[in-house]
Parts: sequence; C-alpha cells; structure tokens
Amino acid sequence: MDKTRRSEGRRFSDEERMLMYRRVLEGCPYPEIAAEFDSSLNAIYRVFGARRDRAVVRRRSALRLSLEEREEISRGLTQGLSVRMIAERLGRAPSTVSREINGNGGPTRYRAWRGDVRAARLMARPRTPKLARNKVLRGEVERLLTQLWSPQQISAHLRATYPGDEGMRVSHETIYQALFIQGRGSLRRELTACLRTGRAQRRPQGRQKAQGQLSGMVMISERPAEVEDRAVPGHWEGDLLMGTANKSAIGTLVERKTRFVMLLHLPHGHTAERVREALAERIQELPEALRRTLTWDRGKEMGEHARFTVDTGVRVFFCDPRSPWQRGSNENTNGLLRQYFPKGTDLSIHDEAKLEEVADSLNTRPRQTLGWKTPAEAYAETVAMTD
Repeated sequence: MDKTRRSEGRRFSDEERMLMYRRVLEGCPYPEIAAEFDSSLNAIYRVFGARRDRAVVRRRSALRLSLEEREEISRGLTQGLSVRMIAERLGRAPSTVSREINGNGGPTRYRAWRGDVRAARLMARPRTPKLARNKVLRGEVERLLTQLWSPQQISAHLRATYPGDEGMRVSHETIYQALFIQGRGSLRRELTACLRTGRAQRRPQGRQKAQGQLSGMVMISERPAEVEDRAVPGHWEGDLLMGTANKSAIGTLVERKTRFVMLLHLPHGHTAERVREALAERIQELPEALRRTLTWDRGKEMGEHARFTVDTGVRVFFCDPRSPWQRGSNENTNGLLRQYFPKGTDLSIHDEAKLEEVADSLNTRPRQTLGWKTPAEAYAETVAMTD
C-alpha cells in the first residue's frame, strides 16, 4: 500500500515523460509502461489521460511538426536561442515555431512531449466551428461585416472590446473560413459582398494608366528621406479614382503617417486646372505643419503641379513609370474605396456630403499598422502635437 501511494504521488522528470511518450507512440500498453517505470497505472493516466488517444499514433502529414522537431525546439529554448534561429535549424517558418511555443506554455514551460500530445488531441476533428457555436459572437461579426469592416479589423476590435472573454474572440482566418469554406459556412454567404473585393476568392489585378508627359517633374528619388520612414507627419499621397469611361473621378489623398483620408469632389471633370484648384483648396485647410509634400502618379491631371506648389508651398514628387507601389498607402486606400464606389459606375452622382461620409467611415476604422487605432485618432493626436 505504501509503495503504491509513493508511486502514485511521484513526479516524473521531463526525460522520463519523454521516454514514456515514446513508448505510447510505439503502442505499448499502459500497464507495461507503468511496470517499466516502477509506477502505478493511475500515475500514467494522469500524464497521458485515462486511455491512449488514437490520434497520437495516427499517421501525420509532413507539414505538421514531428516529435523530433519539437525536441529540437525544446533544446533550442534551453540554449537560449531565438525563435528565428530555431526555425532556421528546422527549416520551418518562424511563425510555425512561435505558435508551437506560445500554444504550449511559452518559452519557460515548453515541453516537447506535451506539445505533441496536445497536437494529437487537436487532430481529433471535425469540431463545430466557433462562429456556429456562439450566436452572440456570430451576430457581432455579421454586424461589423455589414459596416464594411474587414475580418482583421473585426478580430482586433473584439480582442479590445472583450479583453477577458475568450468566447468573444475570433481570428480573421476563422471569419474568412466561415464565409468561404464549404462545411464551415456559419456566416451568411451574402456577407461576402461586404468584403473589400466582394469576391469569394482573391485574384490578381492589374491596371495601367496612360502616362502623361509632364514638364518639370521632380521624381520620387529626390524626395526627402523623412518621407520614407513616416516619422514626420504632413506628407501625402494622392491619385484619382476613376469612374465610367474616365468621365468622372474622385480625388483621393492619404497622409502617410496617420493614414488619414481626404476625398476631393470633382463635379466638373478632372482637368489639370480643376484638380489643382480642388487640391489647393483642401490642402490649405490643413495646419501648416501638415503641409509638406505630395506624391502623385504621372497622370496628366497634375499638369499644373508647379503652380500648385507656388499656391500652397507643398512640393510635389512623381512616381516612376508603372510603379504604383511607390504610393502604397494611397493604392491601398483606393482599393478600400471601391467598396463604396464600384468600378464601372458614374462617380459624378456623389455629392460632397457623400464623400465626407465615406472618408469618415474609413477614418474611423481601426488599422493594424496604427496599433489598431483609427486614422482619425492618430490624426487628432498629430494635430494636437503641432498646435
């Protein structure tokens, strides 16, 4: 009796647990493992559960971490290596190694055998999707989708709004799966129209604009270095959002540091003169500290850029040919604006109030690049600092 109590109460070392786990993987019965380690059967149950999970010994995909790889992760942590160095050793992505460590106790408590047991148990699928189980969570996700929030914005918002409620958290990938993947369609299919692309699958898009030959252009290579690192506010990117047959357009401006959006009403066309006048009027409404530079495409609508600089004091820089990525913030914003102003539609029907409404909608969405602040919040902080 005393021996049994001692064996049931003993603590196995990590090395012993690993050896036991290997015996489990080999299919050895629990009584034999208990005898081999001079332990009671109950002590083995406490480590591996009341009975061996069949998922532990099932054949696994090569895409999943093996027990040997998990042991290498454990050794790397003991040696004080970084996640990236461990990942390089294994030939795995750093994110894979990071998820493995953080999901199994963190760097100080990670154990290879425990991670492998957990992975095996998680392989016992299918499970009812979280959004199908939780009606409150599903309702909140659907409500924010109808407000044109992206899945990533929704995920971050839920974490911030319900910090102590795990049941009200969901990853952006889960939201996409609930919309698109057969068998996980716990969200209404028609909500895909609320996503930026409005499609169930993303496909590459390309657009080439006719390149105007403008005189006196100052190229982006001559732009001040402070613009690139986004540390200083007041540097803007701009472009035109084109409507049907290029007869209608909306001017778009994005501040690089805060991602704050302003839209230009162009009801009478987008000639160089009209674009200059609309730009100058809007830019001159800003505090002087927020009027530094403007980066634009090479379109003919900027034919009066020199006069614009004289009127406002804002220097204009032009992207290289076929290089829209050089105004990445503005390109991304134009993509978001297509949720409100679809391609192939007449943009002249939208008045200035509508443009202000859309800009406000974008400026009050949380952004990952801003630490999940909204552009409006970041812009307000910047204005307060310049006063």
